[in-house]
Amino acid sequence: MRRRTLLGLAGGAALAPLAAQFARAQAYPARTVNIVVPYPAGGATDVIARLIADKLRTTWNQSIVVENRPGAGTVAAAQYVARAEPDGYTLFETTSAHTISASLYKKLTYDPIRDFAAITLTAVIPLVLVTAKDVPAKTVDEFVAWAKTQTGVLVAASTGVGTAQHLTAELFKARTGIPSQHVPFRGDTPMITDLLAGRAHFAFATLSAVLPHIQSGDLRGIALAHPRRVAAVKDIPTFAEAGMPGFEAATWFGTFAPAKLPDELRARIYRDISAIVAEPAMTQRLVDMGADVTNLAPADFDAFIQAETKRWAEAVRIARVSID
Repeated sequence: MRRRTLLGLAGGAALAPLAAQFARAQAYPARTVNIVVPYPAGGATDVIARLIADKLRTTWNQSIVVENRPGAGTVAAAQYVARAEPDGYTLFETTSAHTISASLYKKLTYDPIRDFAAITLTAVIPLVLVTAKDVPAKTVDEFVAWAKTQTGVLVAASTGVGTAQHLTAELFKARTGIPSQHVPFRGDTPMITDLLAGRAHFAFATLSAVLPHIQSGDLRGIALAHPRRVAAVKDIPTFAEAGMPGFEAATWFGTFAPAKLPDELRARIYRDISAIVAEPAMTQRLVDMGADVTNLAPADFDAFIQAETKRWAEAVRIARVSID
């Protein structure tokens, strides 16, 4: 009898932490939740974070604050989140820059993989090869042939050194052998301004950023670096369709928390955000931005992050760039 009693007590003690975690997940959130965005207000990441926050306020019946912490190519915000308590009250809405930083920066005070708990990948927005409208090419083959005949400087614009846009242009240059000079800009707006003015010849741009200009005809969309076409620009082929299989690159939008977030809390936050993203109106809003809605669960997002880290490490190596 005594042995059974001791075993029962031991079993109860083993289950106690799990019960506590479950109770914590059920009670969450009991106060304001901050969603940290590593970019200024108004960009695609900020817009998506605010769309999710607006719905979470109702779902959780709690205040949700979107906190913009731009600087150092998302590093400043990531460092802040990595040091926060893993209690679910600090979330991180970020992009492909998070996985690029793992190989781009020589000195980081955090590990982009180990110091974060991946919660959900909301959507992927592919990069699209766009040209100034006076570039006389409508296909990838025509653009490459034209580029190789140019005697002047062919300007490849990007949103900054080490960004997905820059690294993808370098990969394209390495694969096709076209001559070009990289000119970085401080974000989408100045880059697009120079493309519209013809001062830059081409760029790999986030589809959401250039979509209105493609639709108006002020920029020409040549090909999508994505495995399939997207509804917003269904007439633009993929690179595979254009004869360059495997050429894929995108920015993506995912939610993280500090590492050691309890599994039950991670599952709860994923469940609630994924339900919001799956709402028809929300899905359509993302599709209208040029997104491929993914809504990945934590385990699948973890696998995605591992693959992305390897992909961008290779791109950084080819581009021969690094930041101290």
